[in-house]
Amino acid sequence: MPLVAHSDLPSFERLRSSGQEVLTLDRARRQDIRELHVGLLNMMPDAALEATERQFMRLVGSCNRIAQIHVHPFAVDAGARGPKAREYLDRYYESFDDVRATGLDALIISGANPAQPEMEVEPFWTPLVEVMEWAAEHVCSVVCSCLATHAYLRHFHGVARQRCLPGKRWGVYEHRNLAAHPLVANLNTRFDAPHSHVYEMTRTDVEPAGVQVLSESEEAGIYLAVSADGFRFVFFQGHPEYDTVSLAKEYKREVARFVAGEREIYPAFPERYFAAAARAMLERHRDEVMEAKARGAAPPAFPDADLEPQLDNTWTDTGKAMFNNWLGLVYQLTDVDRRKPLMANLHPDDPLGLEIA
Repeated sequence: MPLVAHSDLPSFERLRSSGQEVLTLDRARRQDIRELHVGLLNMMPDAALEATERQFMRLVGSCNRIAQIHVHPFAVDAGARGPKAREYLDRYYESFDDVRATGLDALIISGANPAQPEMEVEPFWTPLVEVMEWAAEHVCSVVCSCLATHAYLRHFHGVARQRCLPGKRWGVYEHRNLAAHPLVANLNTRFDAPHSHVYEMTRTDVEPAGVQVLSESEEAGIYLAVSADGFRFVFFQGHPEYDTVSLAKEYKREVARFVAGEREIYPAFPERYFAAAARAMLERHRDEVMEAKARGAAPPAFPDADLEPQLDNTWTDTGKAMFNNWLGLVYQLTDVDRRKPLMANLHPDDPLGLEIA
């Protein structure tokens, strides 16, 4: 499913230059191939806005070539944005009104950084709920990432998220596929995947709402799940979209917060992510930071260039396979008129024909 550069969004050229196949609009129009229109509601803060956009676009653009993918990034009013991010959104992103008018075959809703214990008081809550309610009626299938998963289950089913104990759940964890379902067809039964979240929901929390858990980790909990109908909402509590360096960048930001006095304790490593050589390098850097802080001196620079060659990626292939299965099903089930969610002969409570009880 090659991406189509149907706008001047900079991520198209960034992805093309990194080896991703991206069709020009002229070339796409000359091909007799069906289009799929995928929305991306990007709720990430300014620093992660463009990276999150590229990560999800890379996932959908890596799927098999049965359709041309038109990605429609949009945002909602979710609080203060800096002038640079606001200019970027105004220039390259569509409005929700435009997306709602033309329709979507599928939708991805990114996570967001939680600032409040209760999601209902977050600035993104009301516009996010508006998008979800519209999508439930008009979009074939919606992928919810991390906090978006928690928001859906809170709004539609009253399920409350729980704060991770003793703190943030982050690292690369081993998972197992638990059920026979088209979304995990032909995948390894055991796989690695990253998590990074402060709040979480467990199987005990979500199963009373009819949610079926498809993939889970003994340590990190739910990774992939689906709504009671089997497909209309797909929930990730982990992060298949993460790049190899994503957790390293998160760790670097936490180190910077410690240096700036925004956190009291030096951050622990993400679990099962840094190999021995990388851990040794970062332990030396930690000692140098602590020594500089004690002397009131400037801390040493974070060793990005030396660290990156030490990082391994053990999850991207699985993430691509899951998204490939997802968009393949969307291709089969969505109506030709993308303002309608499903082909006329499909039952909305069981679009995959799984005979869900």
